[in-house]
Amino acid sequence: MKLPVLNIKGKETGREVTLDKNIFGVKPNDHVVYLAVKQFRSNNRQGTSKTKERGEIVGSTRKIKKQKGTGTARAGSIKNPLFRGGGRVFGPRPRSYNSKLNRKVRTLACLSVLSDKVLSKNLLIIEDFDFKVPKTKEYVQILKNLGVEKEKTMVVLSEKNDSILLASRNLSKNKVISSNEINVYNILDTSKLIITESALKNIKK
Repeated sequence: MKLPVLNIKGKETGREVTLDKNIFGVKPNDHVVYLAVKQFRSNNRQGTSKTKERGEIVGSTRKIKKQKGTGTARAGSIKNPLFRGGGRVFGPRPRSYNSKLNRKVRTLACLSVLSDKVLSKNLLIIEDFDFKVPKTKEYVQILKNLGVEKEKTMVVLSEKNDSILLASRNLSKNKVISSNEINVYNILDTSKLIITESALKNIKK
């Protein structure tokens, strides 16, 4: 499949790129995409939640009332979980939520979402660009020229570019990443995927 290369004015440059069928022509597999997203979200959890259990509460250990004759349930300590200020029963403890996923599964998931962007016609290829002075106004104008200013977009560059990052960081519906940072979750979280020519070559590698 071929796609035209657009310039920053939103017009065709007259050049075309041929998308690799092994990357952009794969039949999407929903299950491996689910596994990849599940792993990404779980690996980003901090796992620092903690509550105090009965043995960790600071308080008196004396028996607060006699065993019988009160008409209520017996109670041995003010730290009882049934009382206000008592310990928590089976509360969360610090733990790691990291999970592993086979490399082939991760790769297939990434290929699936890239191919889905092609099938849904939400993939744009643009020529490489840069800003001498980072200005958000100029970056927004590029999005308007491409007709995606109201869409949630992600621009994939061949490498980190501070000027473009500074110009785009104030836009809530836009994200700029380098080609080595691309992952399944980021692709799914955008409606229009914009890839530069040089970044496309890196993705093939």
